[in-house]
Amino acid sequence: MLAYLGLGSNLGDRMAHLAGALRALREVDPALMVSPVYESAPLGGPGDQDRYLNCVVQMVTTLSPHELLDLAHRIEEAAGRVRTVRFGPRTLDVDVLLVDDLRIDDPDLVVPHPRIQERGFVLAPLADLDPSLVPGDWRERLAESDPASLDLRLLGSISDS
Repeated sequence: MLAYLGLGSNLGDRMAHLAGALRALREVDPALMVSPVYESAPLGGPGDQDRYLNCVVQMVTTLSPHELLDLAHRIEEAAGRVRTVRFGPRTLDVDVLLVDDLRIDDPDLVVPHPRIQERGFVLAPLADLDPSLVPGDWRERLAESDPASLDLRLLGSISDS
């Protein structure tokens, strides 16, 4: 299956947390593709958070969507993620965004991720990997509905070696 995962970090060595997640994901798909890294404003949650680093990973996997979610949680845990405040700061966030054309609506997993269309920090890197997955007017739509979601700065590529 073709899966897309969103990675984000705004605590500690943000780039190192993303790189560690990529190393773990390469154990599943050594040929995975990684979008450029963007820096974005925190959305929701407490207002005193640092900016996030975000990227999207495209990978081929035989893992089921729930197994992929379990893997994401293990990778977050290895990075020291502590779940206390919803939308609060975190060392690492790994979200299952898309898995083939599957639609899942379970209490613990919704695919496609329910907030993809609201988040510039997901849409921009997703468009870098596969523009066909992103509506062409996403920037205009977010400029009207949630301008803060467009507070993005392209940083470049990440090395996980």
